[in-house]
Amino acid sequence: MGKIVLQVGNLPSNRLALTNKVYLSPQVYAFLLEANARGSGPGDGRGAAAAGPLITVGPHIYIAEGNPSVPDDKIALNGLQRRFAQLSLANRVEVRPFVPPGNYALATLEIKVDLLQKKASTGAGGSGPPREIDTNRLASDFLLNFEGHVFEIGQTLAMDFEGTMMELTVNELRQMDLSGISGSGGASSNNDDNDSHRIGQFLAPTVLTFSRPQGSIHLSLVGDKVAGGSGGSANTIFLSDFDFEKLGIGGLDAEFNQIFRRAFASRIWPAHVIKQLGINHVRGMLLFGPPGCGKTLIARQIGKVLNAREPKIVNGPEILNKYVGGSEEKVRELFAEAEKEQLEMGDHSMLHIIILDEMDAICKSRGSNRSDSGVSDSVVNQLLSKIDGVDSLNNILLIGMTNRKDMIDDALLRPGRLEVHVEIGLPDTKGRLQILGIHTKSMKESNRISLEVIDRLDEISEKTKNFSGAEIEGLVKAATSYALTRCVDVKDLSKAPDEKNLIVQFDDFQRALDDVAPKFGAKSQELKAMYRNGFVPYGDSFDLLMGNMDRLIEQGDICLMNILFRTSEKTPLMSVLLQGPPASGKTAVAAKVAVESGFPFVRMISADDMIGFSETAKCQEIHKSFLDSYKSPLSLILIDDIERIIDYVAIGPRFSNVVLQTLLVLLKKVPPDHGRRLLVIGTTSCPHLLQDLGLVHAFGVNQSTSLLEDPLQIAEVLRVAAHLTESDAEAIGNAILKPIGIKTLLMVAEMAKQGSKGGAVDVNVFLECLHTVGY
Repeated sequence: MGKIVLQVGNLPSNRLALTNKVYLSPQVYAFLLEANARGSGPGDGRGAAAAGPLITVGPHIYIAEGNPSVPDDKIALNGLQRRFAQLSLANRVEVRPFVPPGNYALATLEIKVDLLQKKASTGAGGSGPPREIDTNRLASDFLLNFEGHVFEIGQTLAMDFEGTMMELTVNELRQMDLSGISGSGGASSNNDDNDSHRIGQFLAPTVLTFSRPQGSIHLSLVGDKVAGGSGGSANTIFLSDFDFEKLGIGGLDAEFNQIFRRAFASRIWPAHVIKQLGINHVRGMLLFGPPGCGKTLIARQIGKVLNAREPKIVNGPEILNKYVGGSEEKVRELFAEAEKEQLEMGDHSMLHIIILDEMDAICKSRGSNRSDSGVSDSVVNQLLSKIDGVDSLNNILLIGMTNRKDMIDDALLRPGRLEVHVEIGLPDTKGRLQILGIHTKSMKESNRISLEVIDRLDEISEKTKNFSGAEIEGLVKAATSYALTRCVDVKDLSKAPDEKNLIVQFDDFQRALDDVAPKFGAKSQELKAMYRNGFVPYGDSFDLLMGNMDRLIEQGDICLMNILFRTSEKTPLMSVLLQGPPASGKTAVAAKVAVESGFPFVRMISADDMIGFSETAKCQEIHKSFLDSYKSPLSLILIDDIERIIDYVAIGPRFSNVVLQTLLVLLKKVPPDHGRRLLVIGTTSCPHLLQDLGLVHAFGVNQSTSLLEDPLQIAEVLRVAAHLTESDAEAIGNAILKPIGIKTLLMVAEMAKQGSKGGAVDVNVFLECLHTVGY
């Protein structure tokens, strides 16, 4: 087959630019048509399928057609063809016939679609709604106009679609794999694998899809031929290389699954599928939970993995403005860009993320604050109108964060607004292990942590019950501080630190556990102070009491109460009232039980901590302790000296009804979250006086402590706690003729020890001290 060298020229008519063909003189066309027919094999029908012969124009392949207006020495190309081939009107090119090999058919072809005249398409100023293109009809027209054409990646062509001039660019393509089909004769070997991804012939069986250029605001694609998935375009909401494990957030797998399912699953599907379902995207979510558990971190990191606009991060108090209307204007500014983009691009607008931290500062229930001139109410109203008002936006995601979900206005929490509520709670054992792994990762990579720590991270995880993520980070910092100090000569700070031996050891973590106390942990040291003088099992009555209390906490699988409380879903709340005379050891027993229970959350409510509190302040303090307990899977609250807490006295104003009603309500309130369990232990010295108030009956179980009456019990306490000889202890026990509280007995023993010579307790001194305290 011969070749011809021709000069590049203009098309004889502008309408010919829509055919994507090149035009020759009739004589040259006839010559190439004959040469093309000679080059076709007997079983090759591809040349006949085209609307003319295929020719190469330089390195590119086009369909040729004859036109009498084209001179013999020229080849006419449209402007898009010349731009793609980088040819000017002065260039001369080599033209020769082309016969496609057997494997040249395209299996898939993706075309980017844009408008050729963008300003005119959207009305005056380009501000009108985007032009909607039905890809099913577009595919039919494209096949009718361009079947048999050869396309390359990056090639551009023009097309008139239903009166709209379209600019089409080849985005992706792939040739058919015919290597396993009989009769192909191994034709695929004629092209290397790279070429098969860049050029091929478009035929009727080719799977044709369309996509829009990124950021295009002039048109929207609908129908089944949109690239990205069957049934329409899948929005690439997530970045292609995202990985939640690389975000540095541990222990929140379940929360991430809930966030993805509720907030992002619908945004992956094409817009027309969501319209068919008759639903709207989730526009807002609320992350709530204890401080330090990762709410802000999650919100920030979600913005990094989404193919969305740069998140706007605003702290709640920053919105407040001293000028009238200033706060509302700041709220409107947060949504201004999203409104403009949705107006221009419609369903193809990118996602706009607004992160609102400390949301309870500005979104309190309307009418609850009478001291701010209605500013908070106006801010809430403005947010409501922007999220789900008359002109609601569908391209926003508002992420609110708060420690106090109960303070947020109910209208914001309904479906259509902040409808996804995700509790970011305290991590479990597995989550704590993940967080420890994240914060020690750099140490492992740089060999700054001992193998013992790496092997025993699960043990550290077990010891950090009810630690938040921030507190675990603080624990790691405290452990490293011990390692850093160990490698520094404190006596001579001019010496360079011993960098070579800077290794964090397991003992550093052990010591750090004493430095970092979890906010929602057990206050063991405070409780142990309640029985600092010792704990003496003085007899059968005491053993019976402690046995009953142990059954309420943990005594192995054979214990019915343990099974009920720890594992039964029907017993999330249990309450026990310890009643007995003053100084009979009720508080010490309750504190001992609380410490040995092993519950991760233990709180003590006592009158000592609420001296000078008003009734309202007391109620708030008690309520806060119960609210905190609901955040832990297993909690214990000790309410000591109930009559003092409710201000009970024999004369005058008898008690505080407000505090009493608070206790009565909370003692019956079951933890709201599934799987959470709470044990309440109360103590009182006057149960008969509280009987009419209903407090005694508010507890599910009643246990009694008694004074020491038996001389043998008194002698046992003195022998163990005061270290008296058996004979002296029996003598004192026989000398005490009326019941005495164990607390009083231990106090007298300590007084006698101080008044005796040599540290040993003298019997006569003990009896004198006993007489001093009224016995």
